[in-house]
Amino acid sequence: MNYKDFEFKVPVESVSYLEDSNFVLEMIKLILRDRCQSDNNKIIINTNLKKGLPLENINKIAGPMVEAWCCEVFSSIVESGNIKYNLINAEAQTRLGLADVILQFSKNENYLTANVDVKATSEDIESSGQMPNITSFSRIRTAYVDDPDFMFVILSIKHKVYSVKNKKTNLVDGIMEIVDYNAYDLKLIGENDFIYNPALGTGQIQIKDIHYVNYFKRTTWEFCQLLDKKYLHSSKRNIDDWYREAIKNGWIKN
Repeated sequence: MNYKDFEFKVPVESVSYLEDSNFVLEMIKLILRDRCQSDNNKIIINTNLKKGLPLENINKIAGPMVEAWCCEVFSSIVESGNIKYNLINAEAQTRLGLADVILQFSKNENYLTANVDVKATSEDIESSGQMPNITSFSRIRTAYVDDPDFMFVILSIKHKVYSVKNKKTNLVDGIMEIVDYNAYDLKLIGENDFIYNPALGTGQIQIKDIHYVNYFKRTTWEFCQLLDKKYLHSSKRNIDDWYREAIKNGWIKN
């Protein structure tokens, strides 16, 4: 079998996709910018530990905490009815879902849906979360075939943690402060900025360095082909493996 011999299901995105993607990313970053500037960017962790949190291992619990904080930020905007950000719905997903939270924005009487994957990194711990697992190869490849306008946003959140003595309890509170953020559309990330790791299941898409990401304009079909290229260039995968996934997930015509 040869890759080029198959009759593919070719997804074709809307002509406005790039504009819509940029709109969604800007709204997400505006929400976080305003939250940080208003000094509402802290997660306070109360414990009965007199010496405070073990800061050297805080990155082990930071991910779920930051993810929950982001979900609350977006949900609070929807609940408040604030129309500044054009955010009309925010729905947290299950732990094993493709995304952590699904956001829906309004734009010129249209509705744009963003599947947001929250990734936390520590300012205090070098290389913390620097090369995260993003998503399963087969799941994301299938998502783009099923919906050519599928928008998968990687939300990178950088935090720092410090301790403050609570004068009322005489215990030490842990403060997790959001200090930086960025948002990327997975489909538009540069080819050299992500890799395919075959170690888990059908393989995981990983970002080489989530703090330094280049952008490249491409279509949904071009991105599907790029994903396939990464998969097939792995020493542990071959065309038979790819064909099996393609049949299972409906990437080619029978």
